[in-house]
Amino acid sequence: MKELNNILNYSFKFSKEISISVKAILVLILVLVIASILLKLFKKLVVKRLEQDDKNKFDTVFSFVSWLLYITIFLTTLSTSGVNVTAIFAASAALLIGVGLALQTFFQDIISGIFIIVDQSVHVGDIIELDDKIGRVEEIKLRTTRAVTIDNKVLIIPNHKYLTSSLYNWTQNGTTTRESVEVGVAYGSDLELVKKLLLRAANEHPNILNNPEPLVLFMNFGDNSLDFKLVFTLNDSFMASIPQSDIRFKIDQLFREHNISIPFPQRDVHVVKE
Repeated sequence: MKELNNILNYSFKFSKEISISVKAILVLILVLVIASILLKLFKKLVVKRLEQDDKNKFDTVFSFVSWLLYITIFLTTLSTSGVNVTAIFAASAALLIGVGLALQTFFQDIISGIFIIVDQSVHVGDIIELDDKIGRVEEIKLRTTRAVTIDNKVLIIPNHKYLTSSLYNWTQNGTTTRESVEVGVAYGSDLELVKKLLLRAANEHPNILNNPEPLVLFMNFGDNSLDFKLVFTLNDSFMASIPQSDIRFKIDQLFREHNISIPFPQRDVHVVKE
């Protein structure tokens, strides 16, 4: 028994102020194992009562909270076991400052990820625009959000971007969005015919919704043209560039058939001879 006590009380000394005994190490391992078991049981009890989407959100937040608890338990157990935790922090102050600076953005991402999950500003499947980049959200993790662009490129977005940049969620109010195509016609054109042809170009496209109906707006008397905007509704704004391209082809075809010209800027150059 005496030998066992001697073994348990044996201390590993790293300096005059920092040492840890075998007993403290064993207690630390035991406490961490018990904490791990209790956390797993708690997670199982909570997950059973959640929907699938909520399960994914809970897993993300739970993993972060678990690490915080492990760190707290680790330091608390060392302190109660007689280990001078303050001396450890003092000895590694320079290292901790460097690590803290390096992890600053990392923790910003994590905190932002928790905010995103809690306030539900972004969901999987949403189409978002951030820093002029557009993508469909495929996965929301604690530190990053994974989105796929229209050309099937993976976009990895650090979560702190949501707090520092303006985020446009195209589909938060629903999957339908209003898109538009702008065109200019020459002065003297039959404007009622122009309006009729623009609406025809939209109504004949299979992906354009009939409700709400397409709309033609007379935007301005431009320097070189009369400017119009054709507004229509799509059910998949992520692929908006394809219907927009199709409608431009159709407008060009209809305008040619009805002799409506699309002007371009012209400038008169006067050469002065001395």
